[in-house]
Amino acid sequence: MKLMTKLLIFIGLSLLVSNITFAEGKLVPEFIDGTTRVNAEQMIELVDKYANLVIVDSRKASDYEKGYIEGSSSLPDTQTSAESLHKVIDSKQTPVVFYCNGVKCGRSLKAAKVAIDSGYKLVYWFRGGMEEWEAKGLPVVFP
Repeated sequence: MKLMTKLLIFIGLSLLVSNITFAEGKLVPEFIDGTTRVNAEQMIELVDKYANLVIVDSRKASDYEKGYIEGSSSLPDTQTSAESLHKVIDSKQTPVVFYCNGVKCGRSLKAAKVAIDSGYKLVYWFRGGMEEWEAKGLPVVFP
């Protein structure tokens, strides 16, 4: 194959995957259909906006024990189901935000998809997760 053809194929593939990141050997998208992606500042705005906001930490329990965002509930992605969500979220109209370790972590992605598939309507995804939260010097709670 000619060099120019290889270069064009590479550029095309690069453009195709430019809105996704690799995490745990899998692709993590920039956005999830049915969710609103938020950053750290928008997370704070959600807390101010919704008195009933549920914050779900989708990381492993061992990560949660190393520090978490105040007010969050630990519900690892491996334990997230329609039933477990119902135990921590009052109704399908209750606003909920999911986070995990950061852009290379797919745990909150999985959990948010379960929420969408279970019929939750106000689903937010904090894709930057703990990595962004800590990088911005925001408070972390330690058990």
